[in-house]
Amino acid sequence: MPLLAGFATSLSLIVAIGAQNAFVLRQGLRREHVLPVVLTCALSDALLISGGIAGLGALLTSSPLALNIAKYGGAAFLFGYAVIAARRAINPGLMSPADHAPAALRSVVLTCLGFTYLNPHVYLDTVVLLGALANQRGSDGRWLYGVGAVAASFGWFFALGFLARKLGPVFARPRAWQFLDAGIALVMTTLAAWMVLP
Repeated sequence: MPLLAGFATSLSLIVAIGAQNAFVLRQGLRREHVLPVVLTCALSDALLISGGIAGLGALLTSSPLALNIAKYGGAAFLFGYAVIAARRAINPGLMSPADHAPAALRSVVLTCLGFTYLNPHVYLDTVVLLGALANQRGSDGRWLYGVGAVAASFGWFFALGFLARKLGPVFARPRAWQFLDAGIALVMTTLAAWMVLP
C-alpha cells in the first residue's frame, strides 16, 4: 500500500541522527520554541517531498552549480555550528530555562531553517529519493505515498521535540549537556567533512 510504504521509507531516512535531529533534540531538552521548531522541520519536509513528487528532483540533479552551492554552503554552516557546540562542551553549564535567557524565536527558527535547507542530503532524501520512489507508484499512488512520507516526518519531529523533555532529569546536570554538545559537534563536523571530501 503506497501510504504505508511512504511512511516506512520516510521514517527510515529521517530517524538517522543528523544535524537537524540534533538541533530539534536540543531545543526539546531546553523546552524552548519547540512547536515552531518541529513545525518548521515537518512543513519543510512536506514542501520538499511534494516538490520531489512534482518533478523537482530531476531539475535539481541536472544543475551541478546548485548542487555545489548547497554542498559547500551546507558544509560551512554545519562546521560553524559544530564550533559553537564544541565551545559549549568545553564550557558546560546547567541548561535550565530558569538559568538561561531563552533565545529569540526568530534566531531559533532561522537556525532551524539553516539546518533544513543548507543540508544537501535533505534534498537527496526528500526531493530526489522519496520523489523518485513516489513516482514509481504511478499517478494514482504517488501522492498517497507522499502523504505517508509527510505523516512520518510530522510524527518523528513532534515525538523528538516533545518527548525530549522526558530526559529532563538526566540533563539537569552540566556533564550531560557537555556530552550532548560534544556529540553534536562531532556529528556536525563529520557531516561537514563528508560533504566536501571526494
